[in-house]
Amino acid sequence: MNNILFVFLRRLHVPLIVLITVYAISVLGFVLIPGVDDQGNPWRMDFFHAFYFVSYMGSTIGFGEIPYEFTGAQRMWTTFTIYATVISWLYAIGYMLTIVQDPALRNLLTEHRFRRGVRRISEPFYLICGYGDTGNFLVRALNEAGIRAVVVEIDQDRINQLELEGYNTYVPGLCADASVPDNLIKAGLQNLDCAGVVALTNQDAVNLKVAITSKLLNPGLRTIARAETHDVEKNIASFGTDHIINPFDTFAGRLALALHSPGMYLLYEWMTSVPHESLREPVFPPSGRWILCGYGRFGKAVHERLKAEGVSSTVIEATPEITGTPSDGVVVGRGTEAETLHEADIQHAVGLVAGTDDDANNLSIVMTARSLNPDLFTVLRQNGRANDVIFNAVQSDLIMQRGNIIARKIFATITNPVLTDFLRLARRHDDDWANQLISRIGGIIGNEAPHVWMLTLDEENAPAVNTALESGETLTVQNIITDPHDFSRTLPLIVLLIKRPGDEAEQEIILPAGQEPLQPGDQLLLCGRFGSQSSVEWLVANLNVLEYVLYGEDRPAGTIWRRWVRRNHAARELQ
Repeated sequence: MNNILFVFLRRLHVPLIVLITVYAISVLGFVLIPGVDDQGNPWRMDFFHAFYFVSYMGSTIGFGEIPYEFTGAQRMWTTFTIYATVISWLYAIGYMLTIVQDPALRNLLTEHRFRRGVRRISEPFYLICGYGDTGNFLVRALNEAGIRAVVVEIDQDRINQLELEGYNTYVPGLCADASVPDNLIKAGLQNLDCAGVVALTNQDAVNLKVAITSKLLNPGLRTIARAETHDVEKNIASFGTDHIINPFDTFAGRLALALHSPGMYLLYEWMTSVPHESLREPVFPPSGRWILCGYGRFGKAVHERLKAEGVSSTVIEATPEITGTPSDGVVVGRGTEAETLHEADIQHAVGLVAGTDDDANNLSIVMTARSLNPDLFTVLRQNGRANDVIFNAVQSDLIMQRGNIIARKIFATITNPVLTDFLRLARRHDDDWANQLISRIGGIIGNEAPHVWMLTLDEENAPAVNTALESGETLTVQNIITDPHDFSRTLPLIVLLIKRPGDEAEQEIILPAGQEPLQPGDQLLLCGRFGSQSSVEWLVANLNVLEYVLYGEDRPAGTIWRRWVRRNHAARELQ
């Protein structure tokens, strides 16, 4: 704030000097020019009365001649000072408006407001670098989950969009280059409440610089970076970045998973959904020959996964000499023309991937291909969220939205660290196992994606349960998922995983049975309907509620009252 005041006064010093000079001359004139009192005796104004009169006269308020009527000389001086003060005020106000509109000062004011907003955050927050499609989706998901965020974005239009969003909590945004370390420090990189940094800009070099800066200035901070090339991915990984997400490899892996395990694919989609997202329907990609239009970064990733799954594919690429397209099974073209698709034998293909970096071309490819083969399974790559309406109208079997894929994975990583372990263990099971789990989850969650969260049985997060376990009480998984309002009912949720600390290695129990005993320090991954988390948190934190769940009766609260009840009960037994 001192810098803002200094800059403002420095630029306003000329009109201030003019105002002070005009007022000083005006006051001095009224002091020196003689007047008369109401008795006709000579009288002169003192400095106080002169300053008082010039103040209200110069501001055009006007209270009349005080304390006595003026003489002709005084009125002549008043006329002069009226014009002098009004002109000086107009000059000063105009100059002030010019200063306020100065871009440098406005940037300084905006930066001050941003830094003040960051300082006022008194809870853990994540620093999001980049507010494009991915950043917007991620910030909205974090806001729905009650997690604070701070945004650094180089595009002012996107910062304006951030300010217009109706988020539940205020999200400070700074228009600045995230690759400059000072900007990250302003955004709270070294703040004690900063829980992590997420680099989501559309330039791998900037994401690399953000990850390096974060690890150097705050080594213990969780760092998540987006990388669209394998070279940058290896570079970012070389200095200990916690999570690196490649959207093309991620989607290609999901597509390959859908080919051989549709149930497992749907389980992944449900588990990595954001709050209040619509429930995704299952997809069943057919087996056979596929056509891949576009052999850029996305096309290469999909081609490698299809090849690893033993799926044959024909590549359509407009510039094969630049992209390094394989020599076998390649058709030169964009795929938007019927001739090119015929050359790729579209009639006998079972699936098509429109994976170019141009949304219009991808839409044209799918529509042309469907006219030639209506039974085709189509995968459509969407590059910009602004085209949501027309992409939804196409009704492709699978849409690859790069921003959504990255945001979902990052959101799951931030909110549920144990979820990664569960998905790793789930991959060891077959598709029938995944289908059975999906059926169980689908029966309790309704039309919205499941709410997944983690619960640690310790003094901070589950004081009642921790006290009961340390006192020798036996608690099971079933006790934790019992309805605290009706002990005969079970809450609409499932315990997906228990991670139990051990002396030598952690024990991981996937889908534990209801009678599985719990131990202090257990980490539970739960999945259920929205609203069930609050019931569980009430149960594990309140000893009276926990005892109701265990014994099916409301026990008296308070030590004295409990002793009185026990004495009365013992006396009745003796009688």
